[in-house]
Amino acid sequence: MNYQKELEKILEQIEAIKNTVSYKKPTLLLHACCGPCSSYVIEYLAKIFDITIYYYNPNIHPKEEYFRRLEELKKFLERFPEAIQNSVKLVVDEYNPEDYFEATNVRFEKELQTEPEKGERCRRCYQFRMKRAWDYACKEGFDWFTTTLSISPHKDSEKINVIGRELEKTIDKEEDLTENSKDKGQETNDSLNITPHTKFLPSDFKKKGGFLRSTQLSEEYGLWRQDYCGCVYSMRKD
Repeated sequence: MNYQKELEKILEQIEAIKNTVSYKKPTLLLHACCGPCSSYVIEYLAKIFDITIYYYNPNIHPKEEYFRRLEELKKFLERFPEAIQNSVKLVVDEYNPEDYFEATNVRFEKELQTEPEKGERCRRCYQFRMKRAWDYACKEGFDWFTTTLSISPHKDSEKINVIGRELEKTIDKEEDLTENSKDKGQETNDSLNITPHTKFLPSDFKKKGGFLRSTQLSEEYGLWRQDYCGCVYSMRKD
């Protein structure tokens, strides 16, 4: 599946209605893992979407590393013209590493601890962070949701996009239940049916030079680039 082409098709559709009377810049909740990975994605999407960055990464170890990455992200947003001109916002969720260990069950399934990146441990980590961001996007009524994770060559874009699609399907199932309730004469919240639900924006941001561009922007803006993904298990030296 070519997720970059899917993304380009959606962007073309949005661009095609830009000059219509009813057009309003669609909102996008962008889950971000760090400043360097966010850099190119913001440059690529900020003119098309009203972006809010969502920083939720309790997998990051140690705590000092978590806050260092957050500060680098803030520093970039304060200096990057695309972020400033397009009023890119930042939401920071809580940092509780126990959420990561509980979601991945990695303490008890010890074989996951020694897996290389892109394995089941990573898939579970993608899923629980994306689910948290997705829930926030739906609650706050964002038009679109995606994550910067696919920009890294160390991340499995297929797994990331499958997770996103599955999250979107949960809304479709809820709407089916709402329609069934209507058929049975039960009371429903009509506002749920008036407002289009949050959609997942497919991506493979590393494609078309995306990862390379992120390294260039990091160098240009003096962003510190970490040398491991984030969790304690990714710190090991092979």
